[in-house]
Amino acid sequence: MAIKASIYHLTHYKYDRPVVLGPQIIRLRPAPHSRTKVLSHSLKVTPTKHFVNLQQDPYGNWLARFVFPEPVTELKIEVDLVADMTVYNPFDFFVEESAEQWPFDYPLELVDDLSIYRKAEPAGPLLQKLLDETPREQARTVDFVVQMNARVSQLVNYTIRMEPGVQTPEETLHLKSGSCRDSSWLLVQALRHLGFAARFVSGYLIQLKPDLKSLDGPSGTEVDFTDLHAWVEVYLPGAGWIGLDPTSGLLTGESHIPLAATPHYRNAAPIAGGFSAVGTPEVSFDFDMKVARVAEHPRITKPFSEESWQALNALGQRVDEELQAGDVRLTMGGEPTFVSIDDFEAAEWNTAAVGPTKRGRADELIRRLAARFAPGGFLHYGARG
Repeated sequence: MAIKASIYHLTHYKYDRPVVLGPQIIRLRPAPHSRTKVLSHSLKVTPTKHFVNLQQDPYGNWLARFVFPEPVTELKIEVDLVADMTVYNPFDFFVEESAEQWPFDYPLELVDDLSIYRKAEPAGPLLQKLLDETPREQARTVDFVVQMNARVSQLVNYTIRMEPGVQTPEETLHLKSGSCRDSSWLLVQALRHLGFAARFVSGYLIQLKPDLKSLDGPSGTEVDFTDLHAWVEVYLPGAGWIGLDPTSGLLTGESHIPLAATPHYRNAAPIAGGFSAVGTPEVSFDFDMKVARVAEHPRITKPFSEESWQALNALGQRVDEELQAGDVRLTMGGEPTFVSIDDFEAAEWNTAAVGPTKRGRADELIRRLAARFAPGGFLHYGARG
C-alpha cells in the first residue's frame, strides 16, 4: 500500500497600511491531468471578505480569481492537500508507430491544436550552438527527448534564485546555472526549435526519504520535503504529454504534482496580482511549506517496527489464551495430491486432466484416508477449474 503525504503551503503578505488589492489569480489546485492522485485539497484565503470565481484557463488548468472589495492589511493564502504517493512507471506509455523515430511529423489533425506549443522564440547564439551540436540522425523519439532532458540537466547547475522572473535561454546558458524555472524554459525552447510541442509546468514536488540507502549511487534526500517546482511536458503522439524534469535529468513521477501547464511561463505563476496604495507601503512576506506522512503502511523495504511486532505478538498471545479458555481446538486440512505408483509415466499423471484410472484411484485413496483419519466422515465430490 502507498504512502499518503500531506502538504501545507502558506503564502502571507502583510502591509503596514491599508492597500487596495487588484484581482488575485491563484493557481494552486492540482491540474486535471495530474497522474498523482490527490485525495483532498483545500484553499483558504484571508481576509475572508472577498468574492471568488473558480475557473479553468484556456489550457484546462484550474484557477481561482479573488476580488477584495475593501482595502486590506494582509493577504494570506493557505493550501492543504493529501496525495497518494503510489509509485508508477514513468515509461508506461507507447508512441504511435509514425512517431517512434525522430524526426517525425505530427498528425495533420493535431498540427493547428499544437501550434501554440511549437512557437519558439528566436534562438540566440548560445542556444543555436546547442541546437547545432544536437545530432540530427534518425533516433528513437523517446531516447532523443530523454537525452535532451539529461543534456540540459548537465549544462545547467541548479541554484535557488529568489529574484522574480525567468532567465532567457541565453542567460541560462551563459551563466551555466539557473533555477528549475530557468532550465525548464531553456528545455521548452530547445524542444520547440527541434520541432516538438512542449509546455512549461509549475507544480509541487514532494521528496520522501527513501527506506534504504542506495548501494551504487546517490540515495536522494535525507529528510522529507516539498517545494514549488517547475518542469516540462512534451507531446508525443500516442503517449500524450510526457513530463521531463531538467533539474534532475529524469522523467517526472509520482513526486510531481502539476498545478498549471501552459505555453508560456507567465501564465503558470502560482499567484499573480498587484495592489495600489497611498505612498509606498512596507511589505513583509512569509512563506512556508511542510510535508507529513499521514498514512504509511508496512512494505518490503520498511516492514513493521519493533513496537508493532511486540503489539502483534501480544495480540496473538491473547487470542491463544482465549481459544484455550474456550476449549477451541484447531487442526489443519488439505487435499491430497498423488501420482499412481503403477503407471506414473502415463499422460493422466503428467499432462492430461483425467484418464482411465485416475478417478478410480482417487476414490480408493479418499475412502482409505476417511476410514483411517475420519471414520463416519462425509465425503464430498466436486470439480475444479
